[in-house]
Amino acid sequence: MSSDYAHLDVGDDAEFRALLRTFLTEHGPGKRPKDPAGRLDWQRRWQAVLFDGRWAGPSWPRDCGGMDLPFTRQVIYSEELARARVPNPPGTGVGIAGPTIIKYGTDEQRARWLPALLRADQVWAQGYSEPEAGSDLPSLRTTARRDGDDYVVTGQKVWSTQAQIADVLFALVRTGTQESRQNGITYLVLDLHAPGVTVRPLRDLTGGAAFGEVFLDEVRVPVTNRIGAENEGWRLARTSLGHERAAGAMIQASFYQRVFGELVALARERGTAADPVWSRRLADLGIRVKIMALNAASTIAAIEATGEPGPASSVSRLYNSTLEQELHEIAVDMLGPYGLLDGGPDAVQRGRWVGGFLRTRASTIGAGTAEIQRNTIAEQVLGLPRDPAMPPR
Repeated sequence: MSSDYAHLDVGDDAEFRALLRTFLTEHGPGKRPKDPAGRLDWQRRWQAVLFDGRWAGPSWPRDCGGMDLPFTRQVIYSEELARARVPNPPGTGVGIAGPTIIKYGTDEQRARWLPALLRADQVWAQGYSEPEAGSDLPSLRTTARRDGDDYVVTGQKVWSTQAQIADVLFALVRTGTQESRQNGITYLVLDLHAPGVTVRPLRDLTGGAAFGEVFLDEVRVPVTNRIGAENEGWRLARTSLGHERAAGAMIQASFYQRVFGELVALARERGTAADPVWSRRLADLGIRVKIMALNAASTIAAIEATGEPGPASSVSRLYNSTLEQELHEIAVDMLGPYGLLDGGPDAVQRGRWVGGFLRTRASTIGAGTAEIQRNTIAEQVLGLPRDPAMPPR
């Protein structure tokens, strides 16, 4: 085994945790910049520090630049990064496109894309949803017409997280007829700086622009940028979405364990912690945050055992999205009239809880609506009859 990975091969989990904590303490990224450009540079530099020190990609194979950690150490890794409050990788490619390319990409594609993706030399964004195809992705209309060694792509993608700062778009496009639905979808990797690409920011309830819409006007994409076979992109997309939910569940679980502690501190600060009603609400919330971590662990364990998250990843997705909404609802209730202020000198903790409340209104919509998750759980986990109102697969 290469000495580059010697720190990962220690036999004791406690020693592994201590080594990781020491690295995070000695090489931490410093304070988060306020301006967007500075924040992106901060994220990219930190991801490069992790990659160069062999501390990036806990679940990725080592020959792809990752750490190939066993399940228990992936949990430790997530806990320690959340405790250290270091930034996540910019874009959405590491947790979604990366596992898909590892499984379905060619050797050449893995070598070409994965190191730059994991090191944040390139930022990747997802191009799935469209104005008329969100939860019903098989109805997507962005077309890719084969022209020699290229595809010519025309259409629009929407609600692409961090698309305005991204270099690469991993997208689902239609190479079959509209009637072919999921049987005519292909998975392509596009250069967002190519001629014919326009990216515009989308404002949300918080006033921020974490999302973008992408317009594609006869964008030429080499056939070598196709992952898997033509018209077989739907199977890859299901893998991508499952890994997105699995990775998101683990990150959310560690993040919200810390946020819950901060909410308890807020209750003490405002004198509500001793109130029997509030203490009961907080106790219930604390139990549910623990369940969030157990759900995440179950999903990651399924990937370890089978290589796929499976439909049970929808359980974590649904549970986490509703819980983070409720957590911020409780916080805003606790603030009373100050729950109306998301900024200004009188806002509590600079309006962070109100901003979180506004941001999480979309939690039950993004990455598959709560209604879609419930249908998936009912049909594919519980074995209940299919909803006749849903379009055919």
